Amino acid sequence: MVILRAAVEELAETGYGSFTIESVATRARVGKSTIYRHWRDKLGLIADAFETFHEQMVPSLDIGNVRESIELLLRHVAEVVVDSVFTRCIPALIEGAERDPRVREFHHRYQAERRQALIDLIGLGVAAGELRSDLDPELATLALLGPIFYRRLMSGDPFDPAQARDLVDTVLGPA
Repeated sequence: MVILRAAVEELAETGYGSFTIESVATRARVGKSTIYRHWRDKLGLIADAFETFHEQMVPSLDIGNVRESIELLLRHVAEVVVDSVFTRCIPALIEGAERDPRVREFHHRYQAERRQALIDLIGLGVAAGELRSDLDPELATLALLGPIFYRRLMSGDPFDPAQARDLVDTVLGPA
């Protein structure tokens, strides 16, 4: 876990281009060989760190009400994007994806897998009659996540997690 945390912190501080196994080893206070015994390269280490921390951080969405689950998930995403080491990794991954096809494939796959939970929730809500029948779950997901990431990447004013319910009402319609 120390190595995974060091990897995420290094990526956030230095960016993908300057990220090295050596710098992670120094930060984690382990030998490079320790890292190479578990991960083939820096992308493998970064991917494992993202997957591991995602599994630990994502809230349980088994609360019964689809709309409340959507709000909870959006609040979680907004909290992570507003203030976490992961939010500082976003520009590093975007930059790496522009230059390296392997990073691009990882970044796009990782983001698609994360979006799928919200797509599935919206689809469940439509099927159960809790949400409008004319909603396209994928398009609604993009409309819900877009403002959170736009505010993080394109403005100095991050999306307030407390506005998750207002965002859901705006995109999906009032409850």
